[in-house]
Amino acid sequence: MITDVLYLCYNFLACATKLSTSVAPEDDEPKICQVCGDKSTGYHFNAMTCEGCKGFFRRAIKRPAQLCCPFQNACVITKSNRRQCQSCRLQKCLSIGMKRELIMSDEAVEKRRMQIRRKRMQEEPVTLSPQQETVIQELLTAHHKTFDMTCTNFIQFRPLDRDQKSISEHGLEPNSGRVFHVTMHKTPSEDATQRNISLSSPSSPSSSFQSPENKERKQHKSVIFTTLPHFADLTTHMIKNIINFSKMLAMFRALIIEDQIALLKGATFEIILIHFNMFFNEVTGIWECGPLQYCLDDAMRAGFQRHLLDPMMNFHYALRKLHLHEEEYVLMQAISLFSPDRPGVTHHSMIDCNQEIVALTLKTYIEAKRSEPNKHLLYPKIMECLTEMRSMNEEYTKQLLKIQDIQPDVSPLLLEIISKDI
Repeated sequence: MITDVLYLCYNFLACATKLSTSVAPEDDEPKICQVCGDKSTGYHFNAMTCEGCKGFFRRAIKRPAQLCCPFQNACVITKSNRRQCQSCRLQKCLSIGMKRELIMSDEAVEKRRMQIRRKRMQEEPVTLSPQQETVIQELLTAHHKTFDMTCTNFIQFRPLDRDQKSISEHGLEPNSGRVFHVTMHKTPSEDATQRNISLSSPSSPSSSFQSPENKERKQHKSVIFTTLPHFADLTTHMIKNIINFSKMLAMFRALIIEDQIALLKGATFEIILIHFNMFFNEVTGIWECGPLQYCLDDAMRAGFQRHLLDPMMNFHYALRKLHLHEEEYVLMQAISLFSPDRPGVTHHSMIDCNQEIVALTLKTYIEAKRSEPNKHLLYPKIMECLTEMRSMNEEYTKQLLKIQDIQPDVSPLLLEIISKDI
């Protein structure tokens, strides 16, 4: 009994196996091109065709020439003779349902290829090239050797004198919009010209009811920009560091001396701003430079006016909120340094190439090292800050020259940097 059951099960399994091997699934059947009978690779332009007929149909539709059959317009298209009559082959393509409107234009094809490339690039991790790694390392090394984050040298400068009355005590409130008014007084008893500054508003009624003696005495007390000597020493120190920083860069050393001077004269103020942004506290609005701290009122005591200081403060808040890495800071400095449109530059193409290398390195660094979802916005924001610095640069020069006329405490090196002579 058991033997009979086993025999029946064996026969059933054998029949099932034979049936499954004898009936091939429909998907395994070879697909034939409906135009020439060659092996098909799928549906193309709404019909089952081979790769050859697919390409032929695309070329024939885009070709402006009129096709003509040399026979009776009744050629039988096969794999072997499909090249002999293009006219009948095209008619066969159209007769089986291939649609000319499904053919993409050259512009659409290129756009699709770009989308595919972009998608592949997004899927592949972005990495810095060896050349870009070298650029970043060179900038960091030069930065570390020429820039001291502890600011220990700052205490060696002339003292930061805050004993005099502040700008606000003279009636110049931070947001009042009042500006300095310079008047020149010459007296026979003095050997040199006296330069006096009135910090009162032009609309202030008190200034018009003072005797000449009291008015001149009050102006004499406020003639000194109390923090200017300290800031003159500080700026001179930072200029020397920026020069040393630049000389450590191979791309900078490769330039002729005239272009080196032109780039330094144009970028020094901007690089100083970038340096000071590293010390800026975006919560308190104070620059915390090691043993010393600076506020906006200190810059006003040095003689600078609000139409420079207000955009400068906005710049520091905007840049600090980006929370840049040290690598991004030094790359930003290099982009500013290698600006080919500085006055006096002669080899524009070479400097432009250097700036392009540094800018691309910054963009790649952000893509490779940042993980924030909005990291694609960081690079354009940095470029916007660089543009803002360029607009402040000219105003800084104008104000500094006016300050020097009033109180000649500006160092010769700083005057050389802001001079227009190359």
